[in-house]
Amino acid sequence: MDLIVAKFGGTSVGNGGRIKKAAESIAKEYKKGKQVVVVVSAVNKTTDDLIKLADDAITCNLTDRQHAEIVGMGERTCVRLFSATLESLGVKSTYIDPYSDLWPIITDSNYLEAKIDFDKTNEKVNKLRNLLDQGIVPVVCGFLGKSGNHMTTLGRGGSDITAFLIGECLNANEVIIVTDVDGVLSTDPRKISDAKLLESITVDEMKTLATHGAQVLHPNALDYKHPKIDAKIINFEHGDLSSKGTKIIGPKDYKPIDLYENPVASITIVGKSLLNKVGIVSTLSNILLENGINLFKMNPHHNSITVFIDSKDANKAYELYHNHVIENEDLSSISRDKDTAMFSITTPEINEITLTHLLVENDIEPVLINYTKTEILLFVEWEFKYEVSKLLNTYKN
Repeated sequence: MDLIVAKFGGTSVGNGGRIKKAAESIAKEYKKGKQVVVVVSAVNKTTDDLIKLADDAITCNLTDRQHAEIVGMGERTCVRLFSATLESLGVKSTYIDPYSDLWPIITDSNYLEAKIDFDKTNEKVNKLRNLLDQGIVPVVCGFLGKSGNHMTTLGRGGSDITAFLIGECLNANEVIIVTDVDGVLSTDPRKISDAKLLESITVDEMKTLATHGAQVLHPNALDYKHPKIDAKIINFEHGDLSSKGTKIIGPKDYKPIDLYENPVASITIVGKSLLNKVGIVSTLSNILLENGINLFKMNPHHNSITVFIDSKDANKAYELYHNHVIENEDLSSISRDKDTAMFSITTPEINEITLTHLLVENDIEPVLINYTKTEILLFVEWEFKYEVSKLLNTYKN
């Protein structure tokens, strides 16, 4: 029997009519013989309204625990409305909030940005199977967690995390995110009117978009996206969970810590005020492109630019760059440093601070560390590759 986890965002349950429409889409799948777990956010703008009320009434004396209890009332109200609506449509249902015996999402004690305790959550989520086997549709609060006897929150947008986490624990066939857009678009339609709907997007692409401002999906939700579980984003307006939307593909061969298999060479081009030279970066990039050499990273400074490439291409690139240097009066010389090992780090357990401490404590000086919101690119001397690999993987685990 197919199992679906459907998450409804705040806009998709924004009023009574929308809650009924959402419930009808669940009833339709239920009557096809499918098992369904529903995850709901608070009714549109409710969380913001609750925060404003608390701020106006309590100002600076509100504790984090009180904040979590107050903002959680939006989801706790919505699950009751949604479950009652399902029952009015002839679907057996029960709501589950953090004070229910069957509450599944267990976290640490950080009230406002709680981290999931996966092992305990997995055990709790699987107790929902008893309800599903009885033909009951559980309606679960998104965004919320529980630590001991206290309610926690997963941070804004945390309902997406709830949905994918439950899907992973139950080995669902599909996770469906129901929102107020048709899916993932090629860009923000408010900026470019002819933005196109994407039929599919990979997990890595979706995480990058979400981390850099796209508000369709919480980036951390995809940490729980299993490759064998289908997932998609659809518009609530259709009132149909079988709508196409945008499929989320993968992850495929995901490695949170990935060491590039070959040594990586670094070549430095030196000159005067290079950052003020229009086109210098594109010229150096094009020299590699025109000769079939892949560029991993370019690190520009005021008086130098360093490129990182596969060491097998280093001699060819070195000669090409030398020829360019002697023909260009803005450039003076080039040099090649020791080969490096290149690590791509995407695990949330390792950030800028933890990585720096890890390297300093073990007397390893990095050649280069490049930080972005979704990835850390680390270069160390090739001779340290095994030591660093062991340190990173030990820390992650």
